[in-house]
Amino acid sequence: MKTLRFGIIGCGLMGREFASAAARWMHLLEMGVKPEIVAVCDTNPKLTEWFSTNFSSVKLVSTNYQDLLENPNVDAIYCAVPHNLHAELYVNIIQAGKHLLGEKPFGIDLEANTKILEAVKANPSVLVRCSSEFPFFPAAQKLVRFAEEKRFGRILEVEAGFWHSSDLDPNKPINWKRMIAINGEYGVMGDLGFHVVHLPARFGWIPSDVRAVLSNITTTRPDGKGNIVPCETWDNAQLLTRVVSSDFEFPMTLSTKRIAPSETNTWFLRIMGSDFSAEFSTKQPKTLRTLEYKRGLAQAWQVQDLGYEGLYPSISGHIFEFGFTDSILQMWAAFCDEAIGNTPKFRCGTPEETALSHQLFTAALESQKNQSVVKL
Repeated sequence: MKTLRFGIIGCGLMGREFASAAARWMHLLEMGVKPEIVAVCDTNPKLTEWFSTNFSSVKLVSTNYQDLLENPNVDAIYCAVPHNLHAELYVNIIQAGKHLLGEKPFGIDLEANTKILEAVKANPSVLVRCSSEFPFFPAAQKLVRFAEEKRFGRILEVEAGFWHSSDLDPNKPINWKRMIAINGEYGVMGDLGFHVVHLPARFGWIPSDVRAVLSNITTTRPDGKGNIVPCETWDNAQLLTRVVSSDFEFPMTLSTKRIAPSETNTWFLRIMGSDFSAEFSTKQPKTLRTLEYKRGLAQAWQVQDLGYEGLYPSISGHIFEFGFTDSILQMWAAFCDEAIGNTPKFRCGTPEETALSHQLFTAALESQKNQSVVKL
Protein backbone atom coordinates (compact mmCIF):
# COMPACT_ATOMS: atom_id res chain seq x y z
CA MET A 1 0.00 0.00 0.00
CA LYS A 2 1.29 3.45 -0.93
CA THR A 3 1.52 6.14 1.73
CA LEU A 4 0.55 9.74 0.98
CA ARG A 5 2.19 12.02 3.53
CA PHE A 6 -0.03 14.96 4.46
CA GLY A 7 0.44 18.33 6.02
CA ILE A 8 -2.57 20.13 7.48
CA ILE A 9 -2.73 23.93 7.34
CA GLY A 10 -5.56 25.14 9.56
CA CYS A 11 -6.13 22.89 12.56
CA GLY A 12 -9.72 23.83 13.36
CA LEU A 13 -12.94 21.89 12.95
CA MET A 14 -12.40 20.47 9.45
CA GLY A 15 -8.71 19.80 10.03
CA ARG A 16 -9.67 17.54 12.93
CA GLU A 17 -12.32 15.84 10.78
CA PHE A 18 -9.70 14.94 8.18
CA ALA A 19 -7.34 13.66 10.87
CA SER A 20 -10.16 11.54 12.28
CA ALA A 21 -10.81 10.09 8.82
CA ALA A 22 -7.12 9.23 8.44
CA ALA A 23 -7.15 7.53 11.86
CA ARG A 24 -9.97 5.20 10.78
CA TRP A 25 -8.54 4.42 7.35
CA MET A 26 -8.64 0.69 8.18
CA HIS A 27 -12.42 1.07 7.92
CA LEU A 28 -11.93 1.02 4.14
CA LEU A 29 -11.24 -2.12 2.15
CA GLU A 30 -9.29 -2.64 -1.08
CA MET A 31 -7.46 0.69 -0.90
CA GLY A 32 -4.07 1.02 -2.57
CA VAL A 33 -3.14 4.15 -0.63
CA LYS A 34 -3.34 5.49 2.90
CA PRO A 35 -2.83 9.03 4.26
CA GLU A 36 -0.31 9.73 6.99
CA ILE A 37 -0.38 13.06 8.80
CA VAL A 38 3.24 14.14 9.23
CA ALA A 39 2.98 17.92 9.65
CA VAL A 40 0.50 20.46 11.02
CA CYS A 41 0.37 24.24 11.00
CA ASP A 42 -1.81 26.84 12.65
CA THR A 43 -1.14 30.37 13.87
CA ASN A 44 -2.79 29.30 17.14
CA PRO A 45 -0.45 26.77 18.84
CA LYS A 46 -3.27 25.51 21.07
CA LEU A 47 -5.00 24.04 18.02
CA THR A 48 -1.96 21.99 17.00
CA GLU A 49 -1.69 20.34 20.44
CA TRP A 50 -4.59 17.98 19.69
CA PHE A 51 -2.77 16.65 16.62
CA SER A 52 0.54 16.18 18.43
CA THR A 53 -1.23 14.36 21.25
CA ASN A 54 -3.23 12.00 19.05
CA PHE A 55 -0.93 11.33 16.08
CA SER A 56 2.56 9.98 16.67
CA SER A 57 3.17 10.35 12.92
CA VAL A 58 3.28 14.16 13.26
CA LYS A 59 6.94 15.16 13.07
CA LEU A 60 6.60 18.86 12.22
CA VAL A 61 4.48 21.39 14.14
CA SER A 62 4.69 25.00 13.00
CA THR A 63 2.97 28.37 13.00
CA ASN A 64 4.49 29.14 9.56
CA TYR A 65 2.91 27.28 6.65
CA GLN A 66 6.04 27.74 4.53
CA ASP A 67 7.78 25.19 6.75
CA LEU A 68 5.37 22.53 5.42
CA LEU A 69 5.88 23.57 1.80
CA GLU A 70 9.68 23.35 2.14
CA ASN A 71 9.55 19.93 3.81
CA PRO A 72 10.36 17.13 1.31
CA ASN A 73 8.53 14.63 3.52
CA VAL A 74 5.17 16.30 2.79
CA ASP A 75 3.46 15.05 -0.39
CA ALA A 76 0.08 16.75 -0.08
CA ILE A 77 -1.68 19.48 1.87
CA TYR A 78 -5.15 19.84 3.29
CA CYS A 79 -5.78 23.56 3.72
CA ALA A 80 -8.70 24.94 5.75
CA VAL A 81 -8.16 28.66 6.36
CA PRO A 82 -10.34 31.80 6.10
CA HIS A 83 -11.28 32.89 2.58
CA ASN A 84 -9.01 35.94 2.45
CA LEU A 85 -5.97 33.62 2.72
CA HIS A 86 -6.94 31.23 -0.08
CA ALA A 87 -5.24 32.96 -2.98
CA GLU A 88 -1.86 33.30 -1.26
CA LEU A 89 -1.75 29.89 0.40
CA TYR A 90 -3.33 27.82 -2.38
CA VAL A 91 -1.06 29.34 -5.05
CA ASN A 92 2.05 28.79 -2.92
CA ILE A 93 1.04 25.21 -2.11
CA ILE A 94 0.50 24.41 -5.79
CA GLN A 95 3.75 26.08 -6.85
CA ALA A 96 5.58 24.05 -4.20
CA GLY A 97 4.44 20.91 -5.99
CA LYS A 98 2.19 19.65 -3.19
CA HIS A 99 -1.14 18.05 -4.03
CA LEU A 100 -3.93 20.17 -2.54
CA LEU A 101 -7.38 19.53 -1.17
CA GLY A 102 -8.62 23.00 -0.24
CA GLU A 103 -11.78 24.29 1.32
CA LYS A 104 -14.40 26.28 -0.54
CA PRO A 105 -14.85 28.82 -2.00
CA PHE A 106 -11.30 28.67 -3.48
CA GLY A 107 -10.69 32.40 -3.14
CA ILE A 108 -12.41 35.32 -1.44
CA ASP A 109 -13.68 36.61 -4.81
CA LEU A 110 -13.51 35.99 -8.56
CA GLU A 111 -10.12 37.71 -8.90
CA ALA A 112 -8.59 35.50 -6.19
CA ASN A 113 -10.14 32.40 -7.75
CA THR A 114 -8.66 33.32 -11.13
CA LYS A 115 -5.18 33.48 -9.59
CA ILE A 116 -5.63 30.00 -8.14
CA LEU A 117 -6.86 28.63 -11.48
CA GLU A 118 -3.81 30.13 -13.22
CA ALA A 119 -1.52 28.33 -10.77
CA VAL A 120 -3.41 25.08 -11.41
CA LYS A 121 -2.92 25.40 -15.17
CA ALA A 122 0.78 26.20 -14.75
CA ASN A 123 1.35 23.08 -12.60
CA PRO A 124 -0.51 20.21 -14.31
CA SER A 125 1.31 17.51 -12.34
CA VAL A 126 -0.24 18.76 -9.07
CA LEU A 127 -3.66 17.42 -8.13
CA VAL A 128 -5.93 20.22 -6.90
CA ARG A 129 -9.44 19.57 -5.61
CA CYS A 130 -12.10 21.35 -3.54
CA SER A 131 -13.65 19.71 -0.50
CA SER A 132 -17.31 18.76 -0.97
CA GLU A 133 -18.37 15.70 1.00
CA PHE A 134 -22.15 15.61 0.56
CA PRO A 135 -22.14 14.04 -2.93
CA PHE A 136 -20.54 10.97 -1.35
CA PHE A 137 -23.72 10.04 0.55
CA PRO A 138 -25.17 6.84 -1.01
CA ALA A 139 -28.43 8.54 -2.02
CA ALA A 140 -26.56 11.46 -3.58
CA GLN A 141 -24.55 8.97 -5.62
CA LYS A 142 -27.83 7.44 -6.79
CA LEU A 143 -28.77 10.88 -8.14
CA VAL A 144 -25.40 11.03 -9.88
CA ARG A 145 -26.07 7.72 -11.61
CA PHE A 146 -29.61 8.77 -12.58
CA ALA A 147 -28.18 11.89 -14.23
CA GLU A 148 -25.44 9.91 -16.02
CA GLU A 149 -28.07 7.47 -17.31
CA LYS A 150 -30.33 10.36 -18.41
CA ARG A 151 -33.20 8.81 -16.48
CA PHE A 152 -35.05 12.08 -15.94
CA GLY A 153 -36.13 12.68 -19.51
CA ARG A 154 -36.73 16.38 -20.01
CA ILE A 155 -35.64 18.25 -16.89
CA LEU A 156 -38.55 20.31 -15.57
CA GLU A 157 -37.03 21.88 -12.47
CA VAL A 158 -34.07 21.52 -10.11
CA GLU A 159 -33.78 22.72 -6.53
CA ALA A 160 -30.62 22.47 -4.42
CA GLY A 161 -29.73 23.97 -1.08
CA PHE A 162 -27.64 23.93 2.05
CA TRP A 163 -29.28 25.28 5.21
CA HIS A 164 -28.50 25.54 8.89
CA SER A 165 -29.79 27.51 11.86
CA SER A 166 -26.65 28.07 13.89
CA ASP A 167 -26.99 31.87 13.55
CA LEU A 168 -30.64 32.11 14.57
CA ASP A 169 -29.63 33.44 17.99
CA PRO A 170 -28.91 37.19 17.50
CA ASN A 171 -26.78 37.15 20.68
CA LYS A 172 -24.29 34.68 19.23
CA PRO A 173 -20.92 36.49 19.09
CA ILE A 174 -19.70 37.57 15.68
CA ASN A 175 -16.99 35.57 13.90
CA TRP A 176 -14.94 36.08 10.73
CA LYS A 177 -17.69 34.76 8.45
CA ARG A 178 -19.64 37.97 9.17
CA MET A 179 -16.74 40.20 8.09
CA ILE A 180 -16.29 41.19 4.44
CA ALA A 181 -12.52 41.63 4.80
CA ILE A 182 -12.10 37.97 5.79
CA ASN A 183 -15.15 36.13 4.42
CA GLY A 184 -15.73 38.28 1.33
CA GLU A 185 -18.81 39.99 -0.07
CA TYR A 186 -20.39 36.67 -1.05
CA GLY A 187 -21.34 36.10 2.58
CA VAL A 188 -23.22 32.84 2.99
CA MET A 189 -22.68 31.99 -0.69
CA GLY A 190 -18.93 31.87 -0.17
CA ASP A 191 -19.36 29.90 3.03
CA LEU A 192 -21.85 27.26 1.82
CA GLY A 193 -22.45 27.83 -1.87
CA PHE A 194 -19.98 25.46 -3.51
CA HIS A 195 -21.67 22.53 -1.81
CA VAL A 196 -24.89 23.53 -3.60
CA VAL A 197 -23.34 24.24 -7.00
CA HIS A 198 -21.06 21.20 -7.12
CA LEU A 199 -23.40 18.48 -8.44
CA PRO A 200 -25.39 20.67 -10.87
CA ALA A 201 -22.06 21.83 -12.32
CA ARG A 202 -20.88 18.22 -12.57
CA PHE A 203 -24.06 17.38 -14.49
CA GLY A 204 -23.42 20.24 -16.92
CA TRP A 205 -26.33 22.33 -15.65
CA ILE A 206 -24.71 25.74 -15.96
CA PRO A 207 -26.88 28.80 -15.24
CA SER A 208 -27.34 31.23 -18.13
CA ASP A 209 -28.67 33.98 -15.86
CA VAL A 210 -29.55 34.62 -12.23
CA ARG A 211 -31.98 36.66 -10.14
CA ALA A 212 -30.76 36.83 -6.56
CA VAL A 213 -32.52 37.72 -3.31
CA LEU A 214 -29.91 38.15 -0.57
CA SER A 215 -30.82 38.80 3.05
CA ASN A 216 -28.77 40.35 5.85
CA ILE A 217 -31.08 39.36 8.67
CA THR A 218 -29.00 39.99 11.78
CA THR A 219 -27.23 43.28 11.12
CA THR A 220 -25.33 43.52 14.43
CA ARG A 221 -23.88 41.06 16.92
CA PRO A 222 -21.89 41.20 20.18
CA ASP A 223 -18.13 40.94 19.68
CA GLY A 224 -17.51 39.02 22.90
CA LYS A 225 -15.82 42.05 24.45
CA GLY A 226 -18.91 43.98 25.51
CA ASN A 227 -19.44 45.80 22.22
CA ILE A 228 -22.08 45.54 19.48
CA VAL A 229 -20.55 45.48 16.00
CA PRO A 230 -21.93 45.34 12.43
CA CYS A 231 -22.56 42.05 10.64
CA GLU A 232 -21.44 42.90 7.12
CA THR A 233 -22.21 39.75 5.15
CA TRP A 234 -25.35 38.12 3.76
CA ASP A 235 -27.02 35.58 6.07
CA ASN A 236 -29.27 33.93 3.46
CA ALA A 237 -29.20 33.75 -0.32
CA GLN A 238 -31.81 32.49 -2.78
CA LEU A 239 -30.84 32.35 -6.44
CA LEU A 240 -33.32 31.71 -9.21
CA THR A 241 -31.34 30.67 -12.25
CA ARG A 242 -32.15 29.50 -15.76
CA VAL A 243 -30.29 26.64 -17.39
CA VAL A 244 -30.32 26.82 -21.19
CA SER A 245 -28.68 24.53 -23.74
CA SER A 246 -29.44 23.27 -27.23
CA ASP A 247 -31.38 20.36 -25.71
CA PHE A 248 -33.24 21.84 -22.76
CA GLU A 249 -34.21 24.85 -20.67
CA PHE A 250 -35.37 24.75 -17.07
CA PRO A 251 -35.37 26.80 -13.85
CA MET A 252 -32.89 25.89 -11.10
CA THR A 253 -33.24 27.33 -7.60
CA LEU A 254 -30.11 27.39 -5.44
CA SER A 255 -30.29 28.46 -1.80
CA THR A 256 -27.82 28.84 1.04
CA LYS A 257 -28.97 29.81 4.52
CA ARG A 258 -27.27 30.40 7.84
CA ILE A 259 -30.61 31.28 9.41
CA ALA A 260 -33.10 28.52 8.59
CA PRO A 261 -35.06 27.66 11.75
CA SER A 262 -34.73 24.01 12.85
CA GLU A 263 -32.22 23.04 10.14
CA THR A 264 -28.91 21.47 11.15
CA ASN A 265 -26.50 21.16 8.23
CA THR A 266 -29.26 20.19 5.79
CA TRP A 267 -27.99 19.60 2.24
CA PHE A 268 -30.53 18.62 -0.41
CA LEU A 269 -31.01 18.12 -4.14
CA ARG A 270 -34.37 17.70 -5.91
CA ILE A 271 -34.60 16.92 -9.63
CA MET A 272 -37.99 16.87 -11.36
CA GLY A 273 -38.19 15.32 -14.82
CA SER A 274 -40.79 14.37 -17.42
CA ASP A 275 -39.96 10.65 -17.07
CA PHE A 276 -38.40 10.36 -13.65
CA SER A 277 -37.93 12.50 -10.52
CA ALA A 278 -35.69 12.01 -7.50
CA GLU A 279 -34.64 13.80 -4.33
CA PHE A 280 -32.39 13.42 -1.33
CA SER A 281 -31.84 15.43 1.84
CA THR A 282 -29.34 14.83 4.62
CA LYS A 283 -32.24 15.57 6.97
CA GLN A 284 -33.19 11.94 6.25
CA PRO A 285 -29.72 10.59 5.47
CA LYS A 286 -30.63 7.06 4.41
CA THR A 287 -33.80 7.89 2.47
CA LEU A 288 -34.02 8.19 -1.31
CA ARG A 289 -37.28 9.36 -2.89
CA THR A 290 -38.04 8.61 -6.54
CA LEU A 291 -41.03 8.95 -8.85
CA GLU A 292 -41.16 7.12 -12.17
CA TYR A 293 -43.81 8.51 -14.49
CA LYS A 294 -45.67 6.11 -16.78
CA ARG A 295 -48.48 7.49 -18.87
CA GLY A 296 -51.92 6.54 -17.58
CA LEU A 297 -50.67 5.22 -14.24
CA ALA A 298 -50.73 6.82 -10.81
CA GLN A 299 -48.04 9.38 -10.02
CA ALA A 300 -46.68 8.27 -6.65
CA TRP A 301 -43.40 8.79 -4.84
CA GLN A 302 -41.46 5.69 -3.85
CA VAL A 303 -39.38 5.82 -0.67
CA GLN A 304 -36.33 3.59 -0.26
CA ASP A 305 -34.06 3.34 2.76
CA LEU A 306 -30.46 2.81 1.73
CA GLY A 307 -27.81 1.05 3.78
CA TYR A 308 -24.09 1.61 3.90
CA GLU A 309 -23.26 1.79 0.18
CA GLY A 310 -20.02 3.76 -0.01
CA LEU A 311 -18.25 4.08 -3.35
CA TYR A 312 -15.17 2.65 -1.67
CA PRO A 313 -15.98 -0.66 0.11
CA SER A 314 -15.68 -0.73 3.88
CA ILE A 315 -16.09 -3.06 6.82
CA SER A 316 -19.57 -1.67 7.60
CA GLY A 317 -22.45 -3.98 6.90
CA HIS A 318 -25.01 -2.92 4.31
CA ILE A 319 -27.73 -2.72 6.97
CA PHE A 320 -25.97 0.08 8.87
CA GLU A 321 -26.52 3.81 8.43
CA PHE A 322 -24.19 6.14 6.55
CA GLY A 323 -23.37 9.55 8.07
CA PHE A 324 -21.39 12.77 7.73
CA THR A 325 -18.09 11.33 8.94
CA ASP A 326 -18.50 8.46 6.48
CA SER A 327 -18.97 10.93 3.60
CA ILE A 328 -15.73 12.66 4.60
CA LEU A 329 -13.91 9.32 4.68
CA GLN A 330 -15.22 8.48 1.20
CA MET A 331 -14.22 11.92 -0.12
CA TRP A 332 -10.70 11.49 1.19
CA ALA A 333 -10.53 8.02 -0.34
CA ALA A 334 -11.40 9.54 -3.72
CA PHE A 335 -8.77 12.28 -3.33
CA CYS A 336 -5.99 9.92 -2.26
CA ASP A 337 -6.94 7.42 -4.97
CA GLU A 338 -6.62 10.12 -7.63
CA ALA A 339 -3.40 11.50 -6.11
CA ILE A 340 -1.59 8.21 -6.78
CA GLY A 341 -2.69 8.21 -10.40
CA ASN A 342 -5.90 6.19 -10.35
CA THR A 343 -9.23 7.24 -11.80
CA PRO A 344 -11.40 7.82 -8.71
CA LYS A 345 -14.90 6.41 -8.51
CA PHE A 346 -16.13 9.99 -8.18
CA ARG A 347 -13.95 13.08 -8.42
CA CYS A 348 -13.89 15.64 -5.65
CA GLY A 349 -14.80 19.20 -6.61
CA THR A 350 -12.60 20.52 -9.40
CA PRO A 351 -11.00 23.97 -9.75
CA GLU A 352 -13.09 24.54 -12.87
CA GLU A 353 -16.27 23.91 -10.87
CA THR A 354 -15.16 26.46 -8.26
CA ALA A 355 -14.68 28.98 -11.10
CA LEU A 356 -18.29 28.42 -12.18
CA SER A 357 -19.46 29.04 -8.61
CA HIS A 358 -17.50 32.31 -8.45
CA GLN A 359 -19.02 33.52 -11.71
CA LEU A 360 -22.47 32.73 -10.33
CA PHE A 361 -21.90 34.38 -6.94
CA THR A 362 -20.39 37.49 -8.54
CA ALA A 363 -23.44 37.79 -10.79
CA ALA A 364 -25.71 37.25 -7.76
CA LEU A 365 -24.12 40.25 -6.00
CA GLU A 366 -24.79 42.38 -9.07
CA SER A 367 -28.37 41.09 -9.27
CA GLN A 368 -29.03 42.00 -5.64
CA LYS A 369 -27.45 45.43 -6.04
CA ASN A 370 -29.44 46.36 -9.16
CA GLN A 371 -32.55 44.26 -8.45
CA SER A 372 -32.13 42.71 -11.90
CA VAL A 373 -31.61 39.51 -13.84
CA VAL A 374 -27.91 39.17 -14.66
CA LYS A 375 -26.58 37.09 -17.53
CA LEU A 376 -23.58 34.87 -16.91
